[in-house]
Amino acid sequence: MGKYIGKRLLMLIPVIIGVSFLIYFIMDLAPGDVISQLAPDNATTEQIEALRAQYGYDRSVFYRYAIYMQGLFRGNLGVSFLTGQTGWEMYMQRLPATLSLTLGAIIVSIAISLPLGIFSAIHNGSLGDNAAMVLALLGLSMPNFWLGLLLIIAFSLHLGLFPSGGMSGLSSIVLPAITIGTGYTAIMTRTTRSSMLDVIRQDYLRTARAKGVSEKAVIRRHALKNALIPIITVVGTQMAACIGGSVLTETVFAWPGVGRLIIDSVNQRDVPAVTGSIIMTTIMISVILLVIDLLYAFVDPRPSTREGGRADEFREKNSKT
Repeated sequence: MGKYIGKRLLMLIPVIIGVSFLIYFIMDLAPGDVISQLAPDNATTEQIEALRAQYGYDRSVFYRYAIYMQGLFRGNLGVSFLTGQTGWEMYMQRLPATLSLTLGAIIVSIAISLPLGIFSAIHNGSLGDNAAMVLALLGLSMPNFWLGLLLIIAFSLHLGLFPSGGMSGLSSIVLPAITIGTGYTAIMTRTTRSSMLDVIRQDYLRTARAKGVSEKAVIRRHALKNALIPIITVVGTQMAACIGGSVLTETVFAWPGVGRLIIDSVNQRDVPAVTGSIIMTTIMISVILLVIDLLYAFVDPRPSTREGGRADEFREKNSKT
């Protein structure tokens, strides 16, 4: 187990290098001059050139990237051009908001998809099964920004039940959590249904029924417990996707999270802030997937799971479906 964890952590090094390289050079290719944005409106040519030299823009992009990587391997994510804060400080200020939104979205997704998946598996092939699948896919079919705007119009403007944006309490998380959670419902519902169908056909469940165990107890104590193994993997993958992919939702709801930080930094051409935020997001996603792999091995302690193999297998299977 320790060797597997060490191997996964070492794999982060080339990933971080690749991500930082792509982001740094893509930002350099973006139109506009970042130094002109930093300089005062009445700045002279000499002042602009001094700023250019201060931030290394009188050198090539390869030189600036090499300097950035030297600081990165010393634990320095860079300093924002605009705020003067370090990348670590900016990211940690926004991370709690993104984590709370992620938790809310996962709760919404589980609350909808788990009952739907179990119901569909028990009533396989029925009208209720087909209706549940259509309902689950409906959430996946609607773009997040469109669903978010509909929720704002309905529950904020007309009914006044929830705030339309910002982070001002527990009620402010409801609409963005629903917006993100409904998009993940279809994947988790299909996974739950497929896993439950595999389990309820097993011989030990027939034996439990033959011994007089009630159907509810069979489903709750035996079938669902064993069907949770692939569901855990999907939940972890969705958590990672939510941390790295809630940019649109955070923008629509003015949510002060990491996604909005990245968008604002890109618009302002704040290269250190963008690069540092994306690197930290990459690390967060990798750590979450590692924890899920370890949890998977704990829940299903067969030899293949101790190296994370079955978790990777289920992730690959779900990505294809």
